[in-house]
Formats: sequence, structure tokens, C-alpha cells
Amino acid sequence: MAGPLWPRTRRGSTDEALIRSVYEEHGHALLAYATRLTGDRATAEDVVQETLIRAWRHSEALVNGKGSVRGWLLTVARNIITDRYRARAARPQEVSGAAAAPPVELDHADAVVDTMTVLGALDQLTPEHRDVLKELYYRQLSVAEAADSLGIPAGTVKSRSHYALKALREVFRQNSTKEANRMGGRPPQQPAGLREVVA
Repeated sequence: MAGPLWPRTRRGSTDEALIRSVYEEHGHALLAYATRLTGDRATAEDVVQETLIRAWRHSEALVNGKGSVRGWLLTVARNIITDRYRARAARPQEVSGAAAAPPVELDHADAVVDTMTVLGALDQLTPEHRDVLKELYYRQLSVAEAADSLGIPAGTVKSRSHYALKALREVFRQNSTKEANRMGGRPPQQPAGLREVVA
């Protein structure tokens, strides 16, 4: 638009008519542009509304005859979108005020079954192997600490733990085979806590 849209006699009604005219002429193009930049129609509508509010506040920019009205509106819309993007990137993501769902409590029955399975398997090991596994995995001692506790060299702790885990795997394999035969061919799940130890 080259010249003034409306004579500026009565400021309030003139500005309102000016913005109405700007929206009728440029609203669809402005909305399409904002939608393309934001990828979201609702956000684009907010941007168009903010652009028109800024146009109303700075109506002199629309009627001074310098430059294109549509170009000015598109520049304002792009700046609003850029400001929103920067503000969102600069602050941490908002958390909803709704109370979080209570945590799901796991059924302790599986842990009890796992514990009984492991204890039963440990009972089938030699006392030396059982003691090494107890020190390393139950008490969570290092090899050196387990060696001090058991009164044996660290190399013996490593060797015994290797053979103890190998024996434990064999016990689980045998128990799985027995259980599979009893259940019709499907092997049962290995206790969750032991999968990484004996794998």
C-alpha cells in the first residue's frame, strides 16, 4: 500500500477501522505465512493476533506511505515467531501442575521367587564357591577385600568366582531343563537379578 489507508481524524475509530481493513486485506496471507513458519495453526493464529495488536499500537507505520504494509506485517510476524522460539529455547521446559500418577509398586512375589531360586542354586555349590560368590555379589566386596575376608589370595578369589559362576550356570541350566520338561517344553525365565551375573 503506497499511501495512507484512512484519514486520521478520530484516532480510536480510525485505528480500529484501519486494523479491520488491514486484516481483511492481509489476514489470509499473514496466517498462511505464520502457519508455514510455526507448523501449527493455533500458534499461527496467536502470531497473527499479536501482529495485528502491534500494527494497532504502531498504526503510523501503516499510514506513513513508506514501504509495503504486507511486508511490514510479515516482518513483524517473523520477529514474533523468532522471539517465541528463542524464549522457549532459553528457559527450561514447563512442567504441568497436575499431580503425577503414583509410582507403580512391583509385586514382591517375583523377588521372593528369585531369591528362593538363587538360594536353592547356591545350596548346590561347594562351600568354597558359595563363600566367594557371597563376598563378591552379596556383600559387594572387591576381589582384594574378598581375599582378605576369606583369608585366601586374590588370584584364588578370581579363580573360584569363575568356576562358581560356571557351576551356577550349570545348576540353572539343569533346573531350567527339568522345569521345561515339567511345563511341556517351555524353559522358565531365569531370575532377573542373576541374568547379568551368570550370563
